[in-house]
Amino acid sequence: MYREQIDMNRLPHHVAIIMDGNGRWAQLRGEKRTVGHQEGAMRVHNIMEEATRLGIDYLTLYTFSTENWNRPEEEVSALMAILLQHLEQDLFMKNDARFRVIGDVSRLPQTVQDAVNHLIDVTKDNKKTCLVLALSYSSKWEITQAIRKIASETLQGKISLDGITEQTVTEHLETNFMPEPELLIRTGGEQRLSNYLLWQCAYTEFYFTDTYWPDFDEEQLCKAIVDYQGRQRRFGKTGEQVKSEEGK
Repeated sequence: MYREQIDMNRLPHHVAIIMDGNGRWAQLRGEKRTVGHQEGAMRVHNIMEEATRLGIDYLTLYTFSTENWNRPEEEVSALMAILLQHLEQDLFMKNDARFRVIGDVSRLPQTVQDAVNHLIDVTKDNKKTCLVLALSYSSKWEITQAIRKIASETLQGKISLDGITEQTVTEHLETNFMPEPELLIRTGGEQRLSNYLLWQCAYTEFYFTDTYWPDFDEEQLCKAIVDYQGRQRRFGKTGEQVKSEEGK
């Protein structure tokens, strides 16, 4: 069991996941793509509960990208209905988990916006894992929005040109309330970021698996964490420097 191999003192504080492979999972079984999305939504419950049991602070899931609006209208409508169905308050309260969203929420149907805002509000005082859904999200959109905000504040004299730093950009991103992900997992066999957390993943460890998201269970999550814990995170330093600092 991979869970037994995890060093609980070296858990990543933030795990981000690209949940890929729902449609292909369904097509392999002769089902409609929406069946895969429904199964994938159920898998979110399992992974969130396992993250809570482990003590992971933030779990960010790439749920619906800005590019996904270009999918067939029937599939988009089905995805919105599935999302609405699975924004379950009881699940979060039972696990003492919080809920947040990043992305252009204004593009979502009003019923989804209302459900999202309600769930954020009722879970804000919970103490355990914060589940963050990236909805109508893309990094290019997010960074563009940040630049606009910084430019506006600069014109207003709130920020000087010389005062714009990397920290300034970070503070104007959608993710400014949480740390950058130490571990990013992508299911489904593809090995790319797909416009997800580009700024935030500058030094993130990547873990790719061929497993489709509906089959990605708690043991698979633990396996990814064990793999992450076996790596040396150098942040541009040499391995010797890192070892020396760890020994202090």
